[in-house]
Amino acid sequence: MPRFPIRLFASAVAALAATTVLLPATGADAAGSGRTVSSFWLHMNSTPTTGDMLETEAERRGYVVLNAWEGDLARELKAANPDVQVFVYKDLTSTRSYACRDGVDDTHLPTGVGYCAADEHHPEWFLRGPDGQRFEYSGYEGHWQMDVGDPAYQQAWADNVIAASTEAGFDGVFMDNTLMTCDAYHEGVCPEEYPTDEAMREAYVSMLAGTRDEFTAAGLKTVANLSNARLHEGVWDAYTEHLDGAFDEWWLTFADDDMLPEYGEGWSRQVAQIASNEARGKITWVQPHFTEGAEQPFRYALASYLMAAGDLAAFAEIGRTDGYGDPTPWHPEYDWDLGAPTGPYRSVGTNVFRRDFACGAAVVNANPTDTGPVAVDLGAEYVDQDSRTVTSVSLPGTSGAVLRKPC
Repeated sequence: MPRFPIRLFASAVAALAATTVLLPATGADAAGSGRTVSSFWLHMNSTPTTGDMLETEAERRGYVVLNAWEGDLARELKAANPDVQVFVYKDLTSTRSYACRDGVDDTHLPTGVGYCAADEHHPEWFLRGPDGQRFEYSGYEGHWQMDVGDPAYQQAWADNVIAASTEAGFDGVFMDNTLMTCDAYHEGVCPEEYPTDEAMREAYVSMLAGTRDEFTAAGLKTVANLSNARLHEGVWDAYTEHLDGAFDEWWLTFADDDMLPEYGEGWSRQVAQIASNEARGKITWVQPHFTEGAEQPFRYALASYLMAAGDLAAFAEIGRTDGYGDPTPWHPEYDWDLGAPTGPYRSVGTNVFRRDFACGAAVVNANPTDTGPVAVDLGAEYVDQDSRTVTSVSLPGTSGAVLRKPC
């Protein structure tokens, strides 16, 4: 028998589907900086830091994610800028056997439940396949999948994370691996407890809903990794209904030459993630993938982000999968103040979109990459990224432009 409320996920989707999502009408302002683009830093590989690095990133990033054993870095960041929001990394789904030594779990864990404690006292929390064996993440040795639908696991996870996070002074919790399919990390094989994707998603909604009040009461914000939510209609809103925000680890661009155009599960659905969260007062972190210096994916992703970003969305690229070490590149455009948007984005051609700001504009051509350029008349003089004065832009498929004007 399921150990979570039946049809909770379906009910959440139905309720949200009946709600009209409006784009925000106010501009983003990263921690009062006057910047239109807010950015974040995921420092989850414990790479070395310096005082100068921490001071710089505290001033210019809206959000930073650290490991549980980096409470000292959190204090340094907050001392440099009390407004920066510092989150602690916690895997929602797994326990880690490598964080158990000689039968004792580490004091500071990357998860909410220690492997040794679960192995000894709650072996029923480990999900198993049809062969009766525990599920270990494919490609991630020592990560063991747990039963997020079990109320006892939910309670233990929340209690442990809240106690450790508040003691260390974190502002929130970054919940990694908030999954959407029953065979994630073990393709083609589902747990006996959750034989379908729908059953697995109901379990996750149950966990997020069941622990929500405790995190709120503790003053901790919650942001979950909802990578690939665009592939599952309604999941983004159903999960974020019980969160303070979400992270899309693979947002819009997947490589220098692999960019998502407009189609049913493409550009509009990615931008709608930001729009929906902004309308509901929720955080969004979006992470496009491309190598440093790759111009087309950067401008496509940044202009697309600006189509919906308001006060709470943040943007940061990554060049290598799981490369969560040093701060990601800082672009001059991040320091621009485009002023408040004058309205939502609008269509200015087939799969071509524009959003105007008091002091600038963003334009996107979301047609496929191999399609020819589309000219867009700007209707006034603007300044592009190369400080050239322009009155129009010509954009090939999957490209964008961010422009400034005097105001």
